[in-house]
Amino acid sequence: MLLERLFITIFPIAFIVLIGFLYTKKFKPDLAFSNIINMDLFIPALIFSVLSAKSLDLINYQGLALGAAMVIIGSGIILLPLHWCGINLKTFLPPMMFNNSGNMGIPLIVLAFGQDALPGAVIIFIIGMTLHFTIGIYMLDHKTKLHKLLTMPIILATIAGLIVSVSDFTVPSGIAISIEMIGQIAIPLMLFTLGARLTDVDFSDWKIGLLGAVLCPLSGLLMAVLAQQLLALPPQQYAILLVFGAMPPAVLNYILADKYQQQPAKVAAIVLIGNIFSLVSLSLTLAWVL
Repeated sequence: MLLERLFITIFPIAFIVLIGFLYTKKFKPDLAFSNIINMDLFIPALIFSVLSAKSLDLINYQGLALGAAMVIIGSGIILLPLHWCGINLKTFLPPMMFNNSGNMGIPLIVLAFGQDALPGAVIIFIIGMTLHFTIGIYMLDHKTKLHKLLTMPIILATIAGLIVSVSDFTVPSGIAISIEMIGQIAIPLMLFTLGARLTDVDFSDWKIGLLGAVLCPLSGLLMAVLAQQLLALPPQQYAILLVFGAMPPAVLNYILADKYQQQPAKVAAIVLIGNIFSLVSLSLTLAWVL
C-alpha cells in the first residue's frame, strides 16, 4: 500500500519532468517565453485563486508559514560552519536555503496529501519566494533595491488574494473560474520546464553538487523537526513542512547566480544534481510521513 502510494505520488511528477527533458533534448525549444509567462501570469493566477477562496482560513496556516520561514533561514544558519572548510557561502548557502517549493513542491504536496493541501503548498511557496527575493537577493548583492519586490506579479497576486479573502468582496464566478483555469496551467508547466533545465547538467562540479544534494534535504528536515518542537503544527501541516524541508534547491538559484555572476556553473551543479538526487531523498521522506 505504501509503495503504491509512493509510486502514485512520485511517478506523475517524474514522468512530466522526463517528458520535458526528452523533448528539450531532441527539439531544443526556447523556453524563455514560457518561463516568463509562468512567473508573470500562470503562477500569480494560481496564487490568487487559492488565496481568494472564501473557504480558506488563513489563521490556520500562520504556524505553517512561520515554520517555512524557520526552515529557510535556519538551513542557512546551521550550514555557516562550512566556511571553515573553504566553501564559498555566497555561492553555496542560497541553494541550501531556497528550495524547489514551486516546480516540484506544489504538485508533490497535492499528490501526496490531496487537493485540500494546496493552500498549504501555495503559502509555503509564497514564503519561499518572498524570502528569496529579499534575503536571497541581498545575499548576492547588498546594493539591491528590495522595494522592487512589490512590483512582482507573484507578490501583487498574493496581496490581491489576501484582500479578497478577508473582505466581503466576492470575485464573480465567471472571472473566478477563468483565473482558476489559467492557474491550473502553472503546475504541469513548472514540471516540464524543470525537466528542460536538467538538459544543462554539468558534472564538472560534481563534488560540490553532490555535497549540496545531501546537505539541502538534511538541513531542511532538521529545521522542520526543530520548528515542530516550537510550533506544534497539526499532523498534515507538519507532514507538509517535512516534505518542504526535503525539497531540492530551486532552479531560480541558478538564474539569480547567473544574473549576479556568483559562480553560476557551481550553482548549476548544486541545483541540477540536487534535483536528480531528490528522487531518492523525497521518496524516503514521503515513506516517513505517509
